[in-house]
Amino acid sequence: MYRILISDPLSEAGIEKLRNIAEFDVEVNTSLTPEELREVVKEFDALVIRSATKVTSDIINAGEKLKVIARAGIGLDNVDIDAATRKGIVVMNTPEGNVITTAEHTIAMILAVSRNIPQANTSLKSGKWEKKKFRGKEVFNKVLGIIGVGRIGRVVADRARGLKMRVIAYDPYISPEVVERLGIEAVSLDELLARSDYITVHTPLTQETKDLLNKNTLQKVKKGVFIINCARGGIVNEADLVEAINEGIVAGAAVDVFTVEPPPLDHPLLQHEKVIVTPHLGASTEEAQENVALAVADQVIDYLLKGTIRNAINAPTIDGEVLANLRPYLTLSEKLGCLVSQITKGAPNEINIEYVGDVTELDRQPLTISIVKGLLSTYMKDEVNFVNAIALAKERNISISETTRKETEDFTNLIMVQLTTNEDKNMVAGTIFGKKDARLVRINDFRLEAEMEGNLLLIYNIDTPGTIGAIGTCLGKHNINISMMDVGQVLEKGQNIILLRTDTPVPDNVVKELLELKNVEVVQRLYL
Repeated sequence: MYRILISDPLSEAGIEKLRNIAEFDVEVNTSLTPEELREVVKEFDALVIRSATKVTSDIINAGEKLKVIARAGIGLDNVDIDAATRKGIVVMNTPEGNVITTAEHTIAMILAVSRNIPQANTSLKSGKWEKKKFRGKEVFNKVLGIIGVGRIGRVVADRARGLKMRVIAYDPYISPEVVERLGIEAVSLDELLARSDYITVHTPLTQETKDLLNKNTLQKVKKGVFIINCARGGIVNEADLVEAINEGIVAGAAVDVFTVEPPPLDHPLLQHEKVIVTPHLGASTEEAQENVALAVADQVIDYLLKGTIRNAINAPTIDGEVLANLRPYLTLSEKLGCLVSQITKGAPNEINIEYVGDVTELDRQPLTISIVKGLLSTYMKDEVNFVNAIALAKERNISISETTRKETEDFTNLIMVQLTTNEDKNMVAGTIFGKKDARLVRINDFRLEAEMEGNLLLIYNIDTPGTIGAIGTCLGKHNINISMMDVGQVLEKGQNIILLRTDTPVPDNVVKELLELKNVEVVQRLYL
């Protein structure tokens, strides 16, 4: 008998599907506190959630029997995936279920903010007839700028063209040729800001996209633009958006997501008459909720009863015994893909993978999928998994090649990944020490030995006395603790790379200060 806990509201169709399985004991409890969940989770084999339940490392470590965490929806910001992976717990989501409904909500928000529909509704119901006050704007022939051309962004573009809007888009991780084939004009971010009458964001929240629309970028927009965010809170800086509206730069905004949810009642966006807001309704339609509930139920059934993994974020679809043997290499592969994508600028064109030594005797297909999944996750985050990674790469015209070599000079096993983009090229290599310890051993010409985990800082510097000390002093001055440091050298070039792991992320002002140090050439923030 498998015990399943559903800790967030789920469509009844999905609950009934699970309850109809004789081998399942299903409990629904949507009022658990984090402390209560940590206490009871040890009794369950599966945990089914939406966005409300925060599955922290404490809860994961308490889940003595836990085999799978299944999210009815896309976003997994509320799950500590690294902690789950370390415990061998499969984390699944349902990436297809809410694409249409989120895109439709975006279009609804565009129309609502253009025609002042919420404000006019409130005014009329309060007994007023303020026809002139709520004069709106047509969307016909206006320019819609889409930031992020993933699944949702593409559907938004399609629906907007149906309204006879002119669609332009910015996505640095998709080649312009691919974007153009979708019938969308590919532009730079600055051009999108300057030309758009409406700007809508459809990217995951990452280090690169956090505060993407901020005080500086909002100074570049076309005066009178409308800003729409139905993606993730934090992509648009909320305080800077309010300031831009007050200054008359931005005409208004439609916001479905917030940095803190629910936002406080005195939040400026909730109080502003030129902003319309909804409580994270992007995926809240009857159809979408039933779709994701049925999908997550099917995935939990298949995994617990058949061992089949679908739409997993941290495991490919392979036999359990094979998975156990491959897991260290899967971890290494995914981290190498994630690392090389973070250090390489531009839209990916080509991935070249070389397997060397003992690893050539293993089933390499899951390893290649892991590399591609890790690489794409930098740009797409929750949208990419082990099932769709290769298809998404092909969709973006990214070519993938593999070579093998039996002999290796320094290691019994080695995986080398080279990424070529329209702007850059980088290579990283890693190995497994012992039975399971993944190590980074090379970045381009630099050799080093480093763990790939946590908040990392990659620094290129000229090899001179005192430089490493100055870097440490700068970080220490800002109370940033260094928990790991590895140095790689190319003696003939007189150049170093330094890979640091810090207890906390390094903020922008400290990165700027590091770049001002003598002999420091490049500073890149990474997260693995």
